[in-house]
Amino acid sequence: MGFLLADAVTPWMTTWHDMFHQDVWFVEKILRSVLIYVFLLAGIRLGGKRELAQLNAFDLIVLLLLSNTVQNAIIGNDNSLIGGCIGAATLLVLNYVMVRFIHKHRKLDRLLEGRPEVLIRDGKIDKQHLDRELITKAELVAAAHKQGIGSLHDVDRCVLEPNGTITFIQKRPTPEGARHDEIMAALSKMADEIRMLRGNAGAGGAP
Repeated sequence: MGFLLADAVTPWMTTWHDMFHQDVWFVEKILRSVLIYVFLLAGIRLGGKRELAQLNAFDLIVLLLLSNTVQNAIIGNDNSLIGGCIGAATLLVLNYVMVRFIHKHRKLDRLLEGRPEVLIRDGKIDKQHLDRELITKAELVAAAHKQGIGSLHDVDRCVLEPNGTITFIQKRPTPEGARHDEIMAALSKMADEIRMLRGNAGAGGAP
């Protein structure tokens, strides 16, 4: 009976030991998480905002592989539950502190996140800014289609935001253009009515 009880308890004890026993010192775990956070922050900043925008499959693949690549660098040889919680808590706390600090220092915010890039200004594509961000016209068209815009000719202004979001502002008709459209619509309506009257008059005068 004792042997059976021991055999039943041993797997549970092993499981609990594997879950909570750390193979890496917790200070090393924290330092690893901090260094990876700083490295990724600098890498994404240098890599450009298009990585965040995920304009094509290559950008998505890079972001997915990044998470898998740095995983081992963060956890080291430790697969314990406590080790994972320490690493996750370190990243969350570090990000919270960083966001609050940057919020109070706008110059540092612009330095880390960068400035918005105007890709289309007054309906004209800024080729220089597109080349700087390594964005093709086809990728810009695809981004416009995702937001329900059929053509870049309908765009007055397009901005690549620091967080990778592409914002499109569609053209709005000027007062003169709106007035012209109203006049043309009225003339078209009058022409239809005249044709209808002529058709009725011709039908009434027929023998």
